[in-house]
Amino acid sequence: MARLKHKLSEPPTPPERGVRAATFRLLLDTAMTIIQESGHIPSVAECAARSKVSRATAYRYFPSRSALVTAVIDSSLGPVRRLASDNPNGRERVHELFLQTFPRFKEFEAQLRAAAQLSLEQWGLERAGLLEEEPYRRGHRVRILQHAIEPLAPLLRPAVRDRLHHALSVVYGIEPYVILKDIWGLRDREVERTALWMADALIDAALRDSEQKPPPRRKTS
Repeated sequence: MARLKHKLSEPPTPPERGVRAATFRLLLDTAMTIIQESGHIPSVAECAARSKVSRATAYRYFPSRSALVTAVIDSSLGPVRRLASDNPNGRERVHELFLQTFPRFKEFEAQLRAAAQLSLEQWGLERAGLLEEEPYRRGHRVRILQHAIEPLAPLLRPAVRDRLHHALSVVYGIEPYVILKDIWGLRDREVERTALWMADALIDAALRDSEQKPPPRRKTS
């Protein structure tokens, strides 16, 4: 079972009803709108001002940018994170995952890019000893992909299974969109086709590597 070395950032628990729930939703919607319109990650204070909510109130719901962005991504990708498939074919299950999540990647591309931007910014600050807020830790794709490749596990050597898991985590997410759209200028549809092609190539390679017999041991005198 895959294990991460860090604890994933979890979104704040939204109030269930009443004024508190409405205020939470207002701040969250405001953050998503700012990201969509301007492409930058707003501070909690900026969201408060735009929402006409006091800073003290806003910080009670979202104590940091990390908490705010975690809530934004959870709102954007929540349904994706809860996807479950009973398809016994591993390759088809991976395809299902990609095809069902591509529409949300397109719809919330700005928010996903903002999350990646914050992660990179905080990496630099943390490395320099200048990070003054709780870091935003990504990695929910690890569990999602683990479920997707589960039917393939009996066909793969453990080391190869882990390598496939690692490799698919590079292909699945916002990163292919950033590279293939920003550098290559590809359209969304072509990004999706390329990502699926890479996923298939990785699965083929993993199956092929697992079929190879290990080299015989040398005889010792």
